[in-house]
Amino acid sequence: MTTDIQQFRQADHDIDSIYVKRWSPRSFLEKEVPEDVLLRVFEAARWAPSAMNIQPWRFIIARTQEDKEKFHSFIMDGNRKWCEKAPVLALLISDKQSNTHAFDTGAAWGYLSLQAAKEGLITHGMGGFYKDKARELLNIPDEFDIQALVAIGYQGEKEALDEQLQAREKPSDRRPVQESVMEGTFV
Repeated sequence: MTTDIQQFRQADHDIDSIYVKRWSPRSFLEKEVPEDVLLRVFEAARWAPSAMNIQPWRFIIARTQEDKEKFHSFIMDGNRKWCEKAPVLALLISDKQSNTHAFDTGAAWGYLSLQAAKEGLITHGMGGFYKDKARELLNIPDEFDIQALVAIGYQGEKEALDEQLQAREKPSDRRPVQESVMEGTFV
């Protein structure tokens, strides 16, 4: 699927186009991601900044049918119906030893998503899953927080989605930077 990003998104300031082009489609091709491409995506995440270089993030991935079915069992219905075709699912968890573990893991997710875009992949982060069930099924120790679930793969056709999802299958815009940046105090 080719989407004219400029129809939906325009940067107000001169930035690299990868930031504007990256978005979170819901339609995936059932096409395997080559090992070397997938490893480059996680290699980029590895280089994210973290407080005291603790690197609290971990990724539990599912690529086999058996592992993906295990992941599907803890994904809420609204997300599962579109992400079942994704060839890779990654659960992002963070070691709670640092008080910035969630912040740092978010940076790793950002690096991962940008490298995926550079590789011609799409990513879609999700919060709609049952964390307790994921913790139990994947044997995640209590010292780790569960942050998010990410679908990774190649973009499929919008028409492969049901009508409700098709209507949402377009890049979203962003609020102006002036509404996010405040100087000196909260306005």
